[in-house]
This record gives sequence, C-alpha cells and structure tokens, in this order.
Amino acid sequence: MGPTACGKSKLAICLRKYLPIELISVDSALIYRGMDIGTDKPSVSDLCNHPHRLLNIKDPIENYSAAEFQRDVLKEIDNIIKLDKIPCLVGGTMFYYNVLLHGLSVLPPSNIKIREFLLKNNNEKYFLHKRLEAIDPISASRIHKNDFQRLLRALEIFYISGKSLTEIKIKNNYKLPYNIFQFAIMPPNKEWLNNKIKLRVKKMLVLGFQKEVEILFLRGDLHINLPSIRCIGYRQMWEYLEYKNSYEEMFNKIIYATRKLAKHQLTWLKKWKNLNKILYNSIPNISVQKILNILQKK
Repeated sequence: MGPTACGKSKLAICLRKYLPIELISVDSALIYRGMDIGTDKPSVSDLCNHPHRLLNIKDPIENYSAAEFQRDVLKEIDNIIKLDKIPCLVGGTMFYYNVLLHGLSVLPPSNIKIREFLLKNNNEKYFLHKRLEAIDPISASRIHKNDFQRLLRALEIFYISGKSLTEIKIKNNYKLPYNIFQFAIMPPNKEWLNNKIKLRVKKMLVLGFQKEVEILFLRGDLHINLPSIRCIGYRQMWEYLEYKNSYEEMFNKIIYATRKLAKHQLTWLKKWKNLNKILYNSIPNISVQKILNILQKK
C-alpha cells in the first residue's frame, strides 16, 4: 500500500525477483481498458513480464463495485495459492483493502420516501446528527456533524431495517482465512510527495494524456458522471475538452485532486492496524530488502 506516486508497482515488480509472488492490482482506476497514461498503468513490457490480475478487466462504460472487487480478489487469491505461489496485492485504493480485510456489510437499498420523511420539517442545525446520536451513538461519534450524506444513510438504514448501522456491522462474521503481511511505502515528507505528484502530471501530459482522453471523449457513449471518467485526471481533462476550463486550470486541478487523494490515502494509513511502514527509497532493492528482513523475523 501507499499514497499515489510512491512507486508501489515498481517495488512489487522488484519483489518478484526474490519471492514466488503473483501480483493482484488493488486500484479502482486500473481496472479500465484504454485508460493507461492517466492511471500510470505499468508499461506493456512490464505487464508482459509481470502480469497483474484485476487489471484491464472493464470497459470505461461499465461500473465496478466494492462487492465485485471482494468477490474477484478472493477468487484470484485462491487461484494463486493453488499454484503454490504467494498473492501480492499492490495498489492505492484503500477502501478495497478494507473490504478485503473486514468484509462488506449487506445494507438495505436507499429509500427515497424515508429520506423525505427524515428531511421533512427539520430546520434545526445538526438535526440529523442529533437524531443519529440518540439511535446509534457509536456511528454518530464516527460521522462528522456536517457529513450530510453519511448521516442520512445511517438513519435511513435504521428506519428500513430496525437495526443501527453499528449492529449490522457487528453481526458481520466475515473473516479472511489467510495470514496477512501488510506494508506501506511512505513518502519522506509532504514537499517531496507534492513534487512527485507535479512531475507525474507533467509526464502524463508529455506522454499524450490529452489524446488518450480525446479517444474516450469521441466514442460518444461515455459521459462525465461515469465512475471511469470521474477518475482523477480524466474528469479534469474531460472538462477541458468541453471548454469548461483552460489548459492551465486543467493542469492545476489535476495536481490539486491528486494531492487530495494522497492526503486521503495517508489518513487511512495513519490509523491502519498491523502495518509495516517503509520510508520511500529511490532504489527499489533497498526497500525490498527491508520487506524481506521483516518477513524473515516473522
């Protein structure tokens, strides 16, 4: 694991020299075919020599849920173990890792009538949070008072099922039946990471990112509200092609969105349990040796 632009894929490929591993991509953007430059997908040469499972499995017009990922990744893990090899998951979609480790609660679908009922005649500030606090104080303590959507969803679940979100999660008996070793490549500092992100965006544009998005844009069946086109970089370039912003604005917005993603990934990692953190090193073999040393001790 690790924030974007920290060299996770290069390190995983390097690790294959020392361990009998097979790679599984854990990235909600790398699943899409034809989206290579903007997602910093491994090169064709790297993929030929070091195949990644769960990569290029969807057309950009298709959706892909966390539940589908959970199903697919468990199947791939099982297939790799049957080959007497070690599954090595690599990527930065932290929610996918969380679903793999802890499962996905089966929650009732949204109900517009209940949402309308909850919102009716409620003008008091933080009324949703106060109502949730009375019903499910544990969830209320985890959800910010201003997080309107999550508060509404937690209340909706209670009114539909009669059970709080906390109760439903506790009853989730999912357990991953494998020994897991977790590593995260961490940036040396914020300035370093910001510079790496800026360089990555510049490289994307030099490599022909605009042309890649133009091909998707001209297909005619894709639009900006699809999960694929909402991926960082693609959304901003799509808006540029629609004349909604200038080239400079597009460039700066991609950098801003990528930095925001990295900050979000680091927030996940700060509270992640049983995590071995490895400071980034420009020489992958040094980081690989650190991983091997930790594994030997365990």
